[in-house]
Amino acid sequence: MKIRKHVYVAMSGGVDSAVAAVELLEAGFQVTGIFMETWKDKQNSQFDAFLSEPADLARAVCNAIGVACVILDVRNHFYQIVIRDFIQQYLEGRTPNPCLFCNPQVKWGILQKYALEQGADYFATGHYARLRYGNDDKVQLLRGIDSLKDQSYMLALLSQEQLRRTLLPLGEKRKTDVIKIAKSLRLPVQTEQESQDLCFLQDFDYRTFLQRHAPESVATGEIVNSAGKVLGQHQGLAFYTIGQRRGIKIAATEPYYVIGKEPQSNRLVVGFADEAGSCELLAKGASWISESPPDDGKHYSVMVRYRAKPVTAKLQNVSKQEFRLEFNEPLRGISPGQIVVVYQGEICLGGGVINCA
Repeated sequence: MKIRKHVYVAMSGGVDSAVAAVELLEAGFQVTGIFMETWKDKQNSQFDAFLSEPADLARAVCNAIGVACVILDVRNHFYQIVIRDFIQQYLEGRTPNPCLFCNPQVKWGILQKYALEQGADYFATGHYARLRYGNDDKVQLLRGIDSLKDQSYMLALLSQEQLRRTLLPLGEKRKTDVIKIAKSLRLPVQTEQESQDLCFLQDFDYRTFLQRHAPESVATGEIVNSAGKVLGQHQGLAFYTIGQRRGIKIAATEPYYVIGKEPQSNRLVVGFADEAGSCELLAKGASWISESPPDDGKHYSVMVRYRAKPVTAKLQNVSKQEFRLEFNEPLRGISPGQIVVVYQGEICLGGGVINCA
């Protein structure tokens, strides 16, 4: 008798993970759902509801499709790895994207590790991205076929070891088809609701969160130009991102853009459009999916933040730890703390943390 491969599917209570589990069941896998209970803000008046509702939805989905559901409490690890770093990054004047670190360190680092320890063959999620083996027998991460939903960027820091034991059943599907499947099976999910990028914010924006947990990050201070002239007052450095134009509220002959943040002096630096772009960036903490850096001196497609329009850049001084990118023309919105991801065609090669522009 053929033994079925066993896969643990990360369940969120949403439509994507639910359909991912269904697809794997229909493909002949033995499926177990696994839900991670992450840290929630106890100061939020709706704390109890947010604590129980996603777990209840995950259980309901698993019951509906007839698979076991494991609830894993990762609240302490999540706080130590994700929340503390999120706060610290803002205190240092950076703009973090915690999801890209949560994936390799928590979702794969804890959930996948747990699944494999329980004897699972694979770990799966509902991300819209694809996997395939290259000529060198290394796993490649590819963009999902639905360009509007492609999430390969969010998985760019995963390791070769993690991807080898991963399944991504939605990579070949479009979101509209996934919704149709969920509706046809009458799965207990809200098909029109998208997952939050920052799950711990619980329908609140990051400014409210920082005001509660790091009030020093939102202290008012001076707005200055590149020459140091004081132009006005900002409402807190954390409320501004490099390249931002709206919300500066300083009258001038042309719009001002945020071009720098000085956390030590609590000053926001602004300039006109000709000062707002940069022709290069330095990235550190590099992570290459093939385990080897791409070829130095070649041109690649890069994204400087999630959902950013891909642009062409020349890769320079590349190593396993850091790299530099040179752009053909000045690019706005290069924000320290964000992740820049490098692509060769549809293949995601990896990325690193933007250190400076």
